[in-house]
Amino acid sequence: MFVHYSKYHLFFFVLLLIAAVFNLVIGSVHIPVSDVLAILSDNFVGKTSWEYIILEYRLPKLVIACLVGMSLSVAGMMMQTLFQNPMAEPYILGVSSGASLGVAICILGQSLFSLSIKDYFTGNFAIIIFALAGSIATMLIILTVSQRIKQIATLLIVGLMFSSFTSAFVNVLAYFSTAEELKRFTFWNLGSLGNISWQQIGFIAPLLLGTIGASFLLNKSLNTLLMGENYAKSIGINLKKTKFIIILVTCMLVAVCTAFVGPIAFVGLAVPHITRMIYKTTNHFQLFTGNIILGALILVLCDIICQLPGEQFILPINAVTSILGAPLVIYLILRNR
Repeated sequence: MFVHYSKYHLFFFVLLLIAAVFNLVIGSVHIPVSDVLAILSDNFVGKTSWEYIILEYRLPKLVIACLVGMSLSVAGMMMQTLFQNPMAEPYILGVSSGASLGVAICILGQSLFSLSIKDYFTGNFAIIIFALAGSIATMLIILTVSQRIKQIATLLIVGLMFSSFTSAFVNVLAYFSTAEELKRFTFWNLGSLGNISWQQIGFIAPLLLGTIGASFLLNKSLNTLLMGENYAKSIGINLKKTKFIIILVTCMLVAVCTAFVGPIAFVGLAVPHITRMIYKTTNHFQLFTGNIILGALILVLCDIICQLPGEQFILPINAVTSILGAPLVIYLILRNR
């Protein structure tokens, strides 16, 4: 059985490597595969502009695509098990809505602040800070609420209500904002894997990889939760503590991803479904690895699709994940009826 799943892991990992190389090759400037490999191995003798494009733009974009795909997929898997609901996703707790509110205040709410501090509200760094602040504030609210409720389904309603509240607040800010501010906010909402520097990856990668590593330790508890809460209690699982840690880990993954690349739709919802369909198991130790590899693979493939229109246009990543993800989830739900 272990060898059976290892073959799946190996097969999709090889696909991920192929997709990664293709992702580095395509773009507004076509760079041959041999030159890409030479640049990566530090044996390239040619245009310095190609070297710059690969090392300073495409490679960081590829790395962040893998990290975000892995993070959202693992977070989605944990949420679907925690809520015992196949439609649960990483954003269901409202953390991304908190990030949206933070960015809306940064971009759309500048008129609320005096001219002396408006300068601090410009630039990508300010957007990241506000998104992170909104995500963390929401995460703290959700964690506090989770300690006061007995039914986990109540947390679902709290998350939905918080999302509704932030959406209304953002709409008010949008009503009084200028066309230029609305345009900037819309671009952020569409998500973007580009414009991430190595310095930012140096901050993001340890956070996400450390949190994903922590989530691996929850696989045994997730397997137990599938058997029902009564069974979990009977074997000595501390349900309150376990649920709190699952929510904390999920919020951390979503908060960091949303702050740096914007909300990326459907990856956290669709990839856990795809993984279960392919692996045909409910064992979270196997699903965890499957979600890691498939999450990275699917987001890299979506990024490749974004660049297919050619030299003049790059499609927004959130539009591609939604266009591909929504029909796929509907198909999977109908197939499993």
